[in-house]
Amino acid sequence: MIKEFVKKALAEDVGRGDLYTLIEPSVDIKADIIAKCDGILAGQLYLDSLCEEEGLDIVWGKKDGESFVAGNILAIVRGNSHSVLKTERTLLNILLHASSIATLTNRYAKIIEPYDVQLLDTRKTRPLLRVFEKYATKIGGAVNHRMGLDDSLMIKDTHLKTIKDLKSYIKKARKQIPFTSNIEVEAETITIAKEAFEADADIVMCDNMSPEQVKEVVKLRDESFPFVRLEASGNISLDTIESYAKTGVDAISSGALIHQANWIDLSMKIV
Repeated sequence: MIKEFVKKALAEDVGRGDLYTLIEPSVDIKADIIAKCDGILAGQLYLDSLCEEEGLDIVWGKKDGESFVAGNILAIVRGNSHSVLKTERTLLNILLHASSIATLTNRYAKIIEPYDVQLLDTRKTRPLLRVFEKYATKIGGAVNHRMGLDDSLMIKDTHLKTIKDLKSYIKKARKQIPFTSNIEVEAETITIAKEAFEADADIVMCDNMSPEQVKEVVKLRDESFPFVRLEASGNISLDTIESYAKTGVDAISSGALIHQANWIDLSMKIV
């Protein structure tokens, strides 16, 4: 999967061929990938695959999950000039994209580190980039949550509009979905959360609730439905995540890990 991804990424940039290669013969060169700001590195697996595909040698100064500061040499790429310069933008784009997501994710993860709660990503990913972007959040310290519609049954508010009897629906679902699949219900109110508890949901998502409301749901769960796991989602930002971590939920999910990640600054220099 990684090999196909990097081949398509490079093909997008190369188009019908790199015009630079038509002019001069290739020479052996060395290029440094340099950090111009601080961050968390992600993308190593993808760059390794691309360099292997193009016959380039890459030596890493930092590895996936390690922090770096401005001025650090993240990797050294060696090979013929045609291949190095052809892949330059693709190498940097992949590393920039993944490291930017990992860097922001790590900021979230550090805030809730003192608490017994997991940080989850979401399905708010760019089309066809889900595996890549979720790889980046994992490197940054998140836990991958639902790769797609097939790995657990999520009943969102839109689904609830089509379901007349939640308890009956979940009972039927248990007989048809895989035995190992969880059933999660999105609850925008305490009333809906209670209904989901009583309907035998495995996980209840407290969606767009205030921390005070989430605490009430946690209290109800602890008193009467101790085997149900709780997730908080919606309105989760760097400013609010700690207040949700303090509520006693088992997990906090945030699409912001991906869609709010600003690209960090990296460059390649021929030395």
